[in-house]
Amino acid sequence: MPLRWLLVALSLFAPATALALTPVTLCNGQTVEPLPDGRMLGHIPYPEGNPADMVVIPGNFGVGRACELHRDAAAAITALLAAADQVPGVKGKLRGISCFRTIERQRQIFCGQIGPGKRCKDAAERARSSGPPGYSEHATGYALDFAIRPLTRDCGDVSDCIANTPAGKWLLQHAPEFGFELSFPPGNAQGVTWEPWHWRWVGLSATAPGAAAARTLFATARSRFPASPAVTDLPPQWQKAIEPLPAPTPMPVPTPAPAWPK
Repeated sequence: MPLRWLLVALSLFAPATALALTPVTLCNGQTVEPLPDGRMLGHIPYPEGNPADMVVIPGNFGVGRACELHRDAAAAITALLAAADQVPGVKGKLRGISCFRTIERQRQIFCGQIGPGKRCKDAAERARSSGPPGYSEHATGYALDFAIRPLTRDCGDVSDCIANTPAGKWLLQHAPEFGFELSFPPGNAQGVTWEPWHWRWVGLSATAPGAAAARTLFATARSRFPASPAVTDLPPQWQKAIEPLPAPTPMPVPTPAPAWPK
């Protein structure tokens, strides 16, 4: 573990008066002092996952761009989608609008909506609906945002109204059966808006393939800010439906196509 993350991990368990952390510039003009426990605007720090551990969810799952997840979480999402496709009214409706994000990509998403004419006036307001760079579960590769397709006029993406759709209701009832839990339930103590679309994978039990690593990353969140619905360790028969995916094979670098005239 890099020294920076070791120090941050230790800070999460340190007494509130023991640390004086240096202010961090999240975006241009947005410098914020971390909380004494190491959190930033309520969000927990997370390291960036190894891109070599990420795999693309096959089919037409990603919306706008391919959905990449850690291969252990990818195995679980494949099983979840297969189960959802057995349900009339849910089949084919679950998609991934945002999955693994690098910290730099998170910076673009977080900072791009701050400023005059944008959605949020400052970083504090933005943090209610998005993690600052370096403080997002998406960077781990174990979290994703679901979307419902086709879109309807009265319920867009990343809207809490998806909890009232058949697919959203199915997720709330069944996602924990595949090792996923809802990171930001209504009224959560982190001060993040209710996000029925945002789920993190922690495995069906501590002994499930890959679950130990995911649970280590989310240990602080799970102990101090419990998910709801949350994963409770399930009997072994649930685990038989989820087999870990093999490590991804490196893809050859494609030959650039000739540029077309503009």
